[in-house]
Amino acid sequence: MKIFQLSIILILALIIGSCNNTSHRQSNNNEEKQKKEEPIKIPLFDADSAYTFVKAQVDFGPRVNNTKAHEKCAVYLVNKLKQYCADVIIQKGQVKAFNGIMLNFKNIIASFNPDTKDRIFLCSHWDSRPFADQDPDIKKHNTPIDGANDGASGVGILLEISRQLNLFKPQIGVDIIFLDAEDYGPPEDQTRVEHSEDWWGLGSQYWAKNPHKLNYFAKYGILLDMVGASHATFLQEKYSLEYAPDVVNTVWNIAGELGYSEYFPFIQGDKITDDHVYINQGLNIPTIDIIHLEQNSKTGSVFYPYWHTTMDDMKSIDKTTLDVVGKTLMAVIASEK
Repeated sequence: MKIFQLSIILILALIIGSCNNTSHRQSNNNEEKQKKEEPIKIPLFDADSAYTFVKAQVDFGPRVNNTKAHEKCAVYLVNKLKQYCADVIIQKGQVKAFNGIMLNFKNIIASFNPDTKDRIFLCSHWDSRPFADQDPDIKKHNTPIDGANDGASGVGILLEISRQLNLFKPQIGVDIIFLDAEDYGPPEDQTRVEHSEDWWGLGSQYWAKNPHKLNYFAKYGILLDMVGASHATFLQEKYSLEYAPDVVNTVWNIAGELGYSEYFPFIQGDKITDDHVYINQGLNIPTIDIIHLEQNSKTGSVFYPYWHTTMDDMKSIDKTTLDVVGKTLMAVIASEK
């Protein structure tokens, strides 16, 4: 009888223990599930500060290569980066434009955690277009543009990101790269000039062949182009999907988690020969392009309405869009452990 009672007690103990273990496993699983489902935290980014950085560039006037405005803006950008980063490199030289003119250029690179091998880079071009060849007024086609959105917006966001990186000290290495001589391509109405995509992105072509550090490598890169206009849509540019689909998915998923799906829809856009193409081909670093593209049922993707016109000025810049892109990128950096 005692043996029978003892057996029952042992069985009950095993059942209770099993229930406790199951309960403990379920509790752990629930905790892990909650961690996975926990919404992403909104990172620090000051859109007012980014807007100020955009305006400061535009105030110099069109930043066309070989002009005083271009040189003054270069000094401003270098000094600003040096406020936030101890490792700033100026890569300068000359490149030949479509019309045979030799352009003085400066690629400006700031490296946070320069000795860390685990790194990414963010880039944007800082020069502006010498020709408003898309302006509805044909008389303005030879007028240099302010390039508030086309150039200055991306640089303004990256300057604010640099300021934030200096404050919170990222675990990974981050390179901020301002590329030059991107927008000195031939005007569309100069038909006598032989068309070649390679007349664009001269600064990125140079950097891809001559990186600022020997054997430079990053896990991936993100290019910003025209990222400050109201109600911007950043379709998934097709070269980006071909060269770096995982990076595209990561960035767009993070934007979605932050509530920015309206700006970052999962819709494929056209192929755009931008700085990222030369970086992908020259350095074999998966690089994507966050670029304002709008859907057009007749022609496919189209650029933002004031592209390469005299109306690309500060009136086209929206702090909300700067905030969306800036916070998305800050969250991408924070996700890299």
